[in-house]
Amino acid sequence: MNNLLLLILCFIAGMLLRRFKRMPDNAPATLNSFIIHVSLPALTLLYIHQLKFSGDVLLTGLMAWLVFGLSVGFFWFIGRWLKLSRATTGALMLVGGLGNTSFFGLPMVEAFYGQSGLTTAIIADQLGSFFALSVLGITVAGIYSSGRPTAAEIVKRIALLPPFISLVIALLLIPIEYAEWFSVLLKRLGDTLAPLALLSVGMQLRLGHIAEHKRNLALGLSFKLILAPLAIYLLYVQLIGAHGLSMQVTLFEAAMPPMITAAIVASEHDLDPPLANLMVAVGLILSFITLSGWWYFLGSV
Repeated sequence: MNNLLLLILCFIAGMLLRRFKRMPDNAPATLNSFIIHVSLPALTLLYIHQLKFSGDVLLTGLMAWLVFGLSVGFFWFIGRWLKLSRATTGALMLVGGLGNTSFFGLPMVEAFYGQSGLTTAIIADQLGSFFALSVLGITVAGIYSSGRPTAAEIVKRIALLPPFISLVIALLLIPIEYAEWFSVLLKRLGDTLAPLALLSVGMQLRLGHIAEHKRNLALGLSFKLILAPLAIYLLYVQLIGAHGLSMQVTLFEAAMPPMITAAIVASEHDLDPPLANLMVAVGLILSFITLSGWWYFLGSV
C-alpha cells in the first residue's frame, strides 16, 4: 500500500504547488518531457527485457489492445454523433483506451489479490499497455493532432519516440543479460515516473473545468471504468470460458483508470489537455470505488 500512498501524496503535492505558486507555469511541460525522454524509456528497457513469452500470456497481453480498439471504435462513433472536435475525439480515444496498469495497477492488484497476482499484472502491463501506447496510442495521437499528418509522418513520429526506440532495443536485448549496475540504474530512473507523473497531473488539474467538460468526462470514464472491462469480461469469461486467478487479475487490470502517460502524450499532441488531465485525476479518485466493485464481482470468475 506504500505505492498507493506515494501516488496520493504526489498528486496532492502537485495541486498544492500550483495553488501556492511554488513552481513555474511551465513546470508540467518540463516534467512531462523528462518522463517521455528518460523515465518511460528506462522502464521499458528494464521490464520489456525481462518478458518471458509463452502461449499462456496471450489473453492477458491482448487485453490492452482489445480495450484500445474498442475505445477507437466507440469514440469515433460518439465523436461523429455528438459532433465533437478532432482534438476531443482523439483525447477520448487515447486516454479512454489505455489503463494505468503499472503504477496504479500493480499496487492495486497486490492490495486486492496479493503477490500471487502480480505476475499476471506485469504481463498485462508490459506485453499489453506498453506496446499499445507505443504503437496504437502514438498513431491515434498523430492522426488526431493538428495538421493531420500523412502516414509517413506518423510512422516517423512513432519511430523517433524515445519509449518506442527503447521498446525495440529492449526486445533486441532480451537474449543478453544486463549487468547488475545497469539494471539498478534503469530501476532508479524508472522509479521517477510515478511521482513526477502525479505531480504533473496535480499541477495541471483545474477542478473548475469539470463543469465545462462534464459530458465528455462522463463518457470517457464510463467507458474506461465500466464498459471496457465489461466487454472484456463478456469476451473472455462468457464467450471463451476463461477462469481462475489469472483471468480475475486480467479483468481487474482492464478496469484500471486512464493511464497517466496517455494523458501526457495527449497533451504533447494538443489533444484537449484539460479533458485528458481531468480523466486521469477524476478517474484515479473514482477507481477506488469502481475497482472495489469489480473485485467483488470477479470473485466468482
